[in-house]
Amino acid sequence: MATYHEMTNEELLKEFAEVQAKYSRMKDAGLKLDMSRGKPSSKQVDLSEGMLSVIQTNDDCFASDGTDCRNYGVLKGIPEARKLMGDIMGVPADNVVVCGNSSLAIMYDMIAHSWIDGVCGHKPWSKLDKVKFLCPVPGYDRHFAITEHFGVEMITIPMNDEGPDMDLVEKYVNNDPAVKGIWCVPKYSNPSGITYSVATVRRFAALEPAAADFRIFWDNAYCLHDLTDDLEEGDDLMDILSACKEAGHPDMVYLFASTSKISFAGGGIAAIASSETNINNFLSMLKYKIISYDKMNMLRHVRYFKNLDGVRRQMKKHAEIMRANFNLVDSVLKKGLDGTGTGTWNLPRGGYFISFNSLPGCAREIVSKAKEAGLILTEAGATFPYHHDPEDSNIRIAPSVPMYEDLKKAVKLFTICVKLVSIDKILDERKNAEK
Repeated sequence: MATYHEMTNEELLKEFAEVQAKYSRMKDAGLKLDMSRGKPSSKQVDLSEGMLSVIQTNDDCFASDGTDCRNYGVLKGIPEARKLMGDIMGVPADNVVVCGNSSLAIMYDMIAHSWIDGVCGHKPWSKLDKVKFLCPVPGYDRHFAITEHFGVEMITIPMNDEGPDMDLVEKYVNNDPAVKGIWCVPKYSNPSGITYSVATVRRFAALEPAAADFRIFWDNAYCLHDLTDDLEEGDDLMDILSACKEAGHPDMVYLFASTSKISFAGGGIAAIASSETNINNFLSMLKYKIISYDKMNMLRHVRYFKNLDGVRRQMKKHAEIMRANFNLVDSVLKKGLDGTGTGTWNLPRGGYFISFNSLPGCAREIVSKAKEAGLILTEAGATFPYHHDPEDSNIRIAPSVPMYEDLKKAVKLFTICVKLVSIDKILDERKNAEK
């Protein structure tokens, strides 16, 4: 089959009519499908049912150091929860503070703390003429929403197969004192699925920031979210905390993680890890906000999972569910779009998303057309700061929530929308070229 760009106008119009008929039939079916957010499916949250009954009596409510988890106190979190989250994050428990259910909330707090109080004695960001943040793209929309909320100027950094373009990162960080941070999802990046290479992590650790209060926001949300089976290992990510310490920059990074896609979404535990200096600075702010986080929930997690091996066993069950969905999306996209030249996509080894790149100028119309027929996708442009994708090309697909048959319908409808919009685009370009 010739690609759409290789077809004559007559051939394209014939193809358009056939695809339009399929679109009309699906639109008339009254579908209600959603691939917009990376939420665990019901099957996945069902896996943690045992956590609901792991604490049953008053005698079950005491931490390993004797702390009564029903009461106030212990701002850093109970020792066994700090150990568990440290093992998940690959760092010592002494470097960890366990908070509430959301790592995103901790990231917001760290930006707010920097804005209001300043970082480790430095001038509050709100008192500065300009504050800039580096944003690898495509990236996580909620990261960008936080910095946009505070009026921080966001600078896009293209991603490649090894992570962010480190030449650009070094250029900005090492020369511009207004650059105060960078958002990173270092393993199975949202949405591209890329894991940062050893060389990239080493270059991060070797940065020489022009701003003494520059920090790397290392959101390792998918640190255990491999989609590989028992015969194939998942991606390895170098420990940036140790790398920064060895490079002489122990305070340059904040690490974040949670169990939100391991246990219960919205009912997990989240943590921050960093140097002793940064942790003490974080606690100096935190003490004004809260007396202690939910230690009962911390205890539930430790009692249920017991240790890192228990978490890994749980994640193998998650992977079995997720892998089938990702493979289905890939196969339907291939069946519908291979040979048309209308888009490219990835099949990641982990994480929660598939990143689709349409022909330039088509993403918004594809998302709109899908919505019109009953399929909700993440808003086009959301994976870029200010929702501005200069190519209008990137679409994030979240395959986790729909049931298998619904997912199959959703992706089929998506391919139809891609074809319709792409043909329109090609014909329009040819028409304009003839003028």
